[in-house]
Amino acid sequence: MTTPAKPRSDVPTPDDDTQPYWDAAREGRLLLARCAACGRAHHYPRPFCPFCWSADVAPEEASGQATLYTHSTVHMNDLAPFAERLPYVAAVVELAEGPRLMTNVVDCAPADLRIGMPLQVAFTPLTDELTAPVFRPAEPLSGGTS
Repeated sequence: MTTPAKPRSDVPTPDDDTQPYWDAAREGRLLLARCAACGRAHHYPRPFCPFCWSADVAPEEASGQATLYTHSTVHMNDLAPFAERLPYVAAVVELAEGPRLMTNVVDCAPADLRIGMPLQVAFTPLTDELTAPVFRPAEPLSGGTS
């Protein structure tokens, strides 16, 4: 008897509300949502506005420009598949359009990170079907990167 594989803890499960977001990410586009009732942008994909509760929301392509809001370098995580990625930077970035999102910062030594530094979206495949947005420095860093 074969034991069923455990679901991966690092892979989201798209649903009808989030599938357009994941489809766009696979194409190298970052989507957020904008509410037609109050005009505010929000992130993560959902069928209502978290500010005014209107259901009149529509996807909008983000510029991909962001600033680093906060971060933490993870040096220990024994959960698969995170252990193979150590160390990695878990971060919250603020998009130019306003919403903040949790992500990873890549292509930058953790010691080179600075709150408020400009970042640009990049995309990394999670599976053959799913791609996730990550962020990297928008400008070359002096002193090298890793």
